Amino acid sequence: MSLLNKNSLSIVIPAHNEAENLRGTIEYLANTLEKAKIPNEILVINDNSQDNTVEILTQLQKIHPTLRYVNNNPPNGFGLAVRCGLENFNGDFVAIMMADGSDSPDDLVKFYRKMLEGYDCVFGSRFMAGGEVIDYPIHKKILNRIANNFIRILFQFRYNDITNAFKCYRRHVIMGLQPMLAHHFNLTVELPLKAIIRGYNYAVLPNSWHNRKHGVSKLKIREMGSRYLFIVLYCLIERLFSRGDYKILDKKSP
Repeated sequence: MSLLNKNSLSIVIPAHNEAENLRGTIEYLANTLEKAKIPNEILVINDNSQDNTVEILTQLQKIHPTLRYVNNNPPNGFGLAVRCGLENFNGDFVAIMMADGSDSPDDLVKFYRKMLEGYDCVFGSRFMAGGEVIDYPIHKKILNRIANNFIRILFQFRYNDITNAFKCYRRHVIMGLQPMLAHHFNLTVELPLKAIIRGYNYAVLPNSWHNRKHGVSKLKIREMGSRYLFIVLYCLIERLFSRGDYKILDKKSP
């Protein structure tokens, strides 16, 4: 149950050794949400960082009262950190954003306002009209397009950026997506696929993505291929053989 104002928005930000990026990310996000008058909490999950992430967060809490952080218990991993955030957020809606500043707070405002129209989920696409990617490594872009088109064809929907982490959900949707299995970046695929399969309505909006200014990405492509495939096949099996046991009933689109 939400402990914030009605229609409050929680932003879950997993952070593993992101001290160099966090200050700019949090300040831009907090100022944008305040300007848009969106009731919010910014929930950073410190994912066993070895740098001064906690020190930075402690300093920022004195400036931005909507900010709080939770320490994720070992082992660390992007998906496990996000799952920790999804177990601890207080808002009516929850968005997942990256600590490196690659996601735009201005896009988040648009997502939030779209949610208020009655959608269960709002998904971002960097590869539709109005979306953009800045300084996206070419090898990652090629693999991204191959993977997303494979998933889109396999599940027969039009959404073309399922691996995009930047998405927003209502609280009841997160409860309805249990149990969550992914420990790593493949959680970005598990959440929206389950939401679609289980019948939650969603909208897709274009969003922008900018490569990080500091540090290196935590996504290791060589390690993630089999993990993505596992989640995709798991969700496909649910769709084909669960006989609708997990689908929501009598849910009308807005």
